[in-house]
Amino acid sequence: MKIRFTLLFVFVLVLNAYSQETAKGYVYNDSNGNGQRDSNEKGLPDVKVSNGIDVIATNAEGYYELPLNEEGVIFVIKPSGYQYPVDGTQIPQFFYIHRPNGSPEGFKYKGFSPTGQLPSSLDFPLLAAEDKKAFRVLVFGDPQPYTEQELEWFDKGVVRDVTDVNNVEFGISVGDIVGDDLSLFPGYRKVMSQLGLPWYNVMGNHDMNYDAEDDLWTSETYKVNFGPSTYSFNHGDAHFIVLDDILYPDPRKDYGYWGGFRKDQLDFVENDLKYVPKDKLVVLFMHIPLFEEYGDSFRDEDRERLFQLLSPFPNTLSFSAHTHYMRQVYFGEEDGFSGADPHHHFNIGTPSGDWYSGRWNDEGIPEAIMRDGSPKGYLYLNIDGANYTTDYKAAGKDPSYQMSIFAPKVIEEGKRNRDRLIINFFTGVANNEVHYRIGDGAWLPLRNYTDVDPTYLMKYFEWDLTDKLMEGRRPSYPVDTDHLWTTNLPVNLPAGKHTIEVRAKDIYGREHLGNREITVLKK
Repeated sequence: MKIRFTLLFVFVLVLNAYSQETAKGYVYNDSNGNGQRDSNEKGLPDVKVSNGIDVIATNAEGYYELPLNEEGVIFVIKPSGYQYPVDGTQIPQFFYIHRPNGSPEGFKYKGFSPTGQLPSSLDFPLLAAEDKKAFRVLVFGDPQPYTEQELEWFDKGVVRDVTDVNNVEFGISVGDIVGDDLSLFPGYRKVMSQLGLPWYNVMGNHDMNYDAEDDLWTSETYKVNFGPSTYSFNHGDAHFIVLDDILYPDPRKDYGYWGGFRKDQLDFVENDLKYVPKDKLVVLFMHIPLFEEYGDSFRDEDRERLFQLLSPFPNTLSFSAHTHYMRQVYFGEEDGFSGADPHHHFNIGTPSGDWYSGRWNDEGIPEAIMRDGSPKGYLYLNIDGANYTTDYKAAGKDPSYQMSIFAPKVIEEGKRNRDRLIINFFTGVANNEVHYRIGDGAWLPLRNYTDVDPTYLMKYFEWDLTDKLMEGRRPSYPVDTDHLWTTNLPVNLPAGKHTIEVRAKDIYGREHLGNREITVLKK
């Protein structure tokens, strides 16, 4: 029995060795942009190349060799000062996905046809570009259209709202690119290409092949359309890492999904970061947030290992989406992040808002306010060297719209009441300073608290109070948010109209202003 087991073990080792191939080729400067390595186009030295686990640098001639498994991928980690070529829909082309036998059979949505024999020389072109230290990135949360109708709403209501692309170098969608119907991927690509920006993507839990029995195969249709689901690249003084953080099926129960990473993904991050200077800004994009949402939503040991890998870097930032509300969290020693400063994790707003729900506007597009009362929209990440700021842009609103102000429209002069002023500072965190004043009065502080946004709650109950059928779909039930501030309104206001002004200072020290009018009446 022991001899038989030993022979079987040796056979498996030999079989694995036989199925593993070696990818080799050159990374080169495609000076004429034709996508082919011409005789006068030199290879680029010290460019990093990965098979999704290992990371190596090209030699002086731009040559690399890497082992490649049957389900393998090879991609180039773009250095600063270069751009990837893009296809006709602005998807960066920096990878080769090896599927000699094609994707597993039986998937509802098509994966790869057999790719055949590995090319004898797998060469990757890069395009020389200006190496900007200061630039912007356009960041979308979940577009998540479930239907062609919702894809049209996404196009008209959000994508066409993007008019400021000055100094924007590229964009990225942080998962849930579509809502389970993977046949919408090509339509989404066409919509995004209108922006004329290289557009990266993150895989979300609604972008998966649910037919897959193993997490390794859940991203086949995604990869056909967008390339690897875990990868990295450099731009300016920043290093960007994109991670697929959905474990499917959930290893605890063999169905559903769980936030976390496979070991090979974290091994890639470890190998990748070995080549990143410590003074660089490290920016990560993933779909499911690193914080716990409704209990045990992320595997602790995966988050802890990621934080161990990031802790030596003084400048780190990560983004997620998934929740359809905005929240900013700072992870410190108690969470396993031992860097000099806490790690900033930003769970951003979504273009789909509250899943395309709510009242329709004059153009027939749902209002889709998110469950925390924040408007649907998108984010600008502004990078200057290793420093950064972020700007949230509400779709269809002026860029200055950063808060909602809830207060009674009319109050009675001199009457004691429980009238409250409530501010939802959409990108606020609990220790932000938020003040208000009435007219030319003194600026007074407001108190931060956690609750549901009353403005959103009114929109939710509007569907109960109407005596007519409303177009669209009722909003989801509101969630508690920590970016609310409140105070009781004074009772000594004279009759007449009064303007309430609010100023809120964000995490970068910038002030944002808002105002609304109330009326005081004599009885």
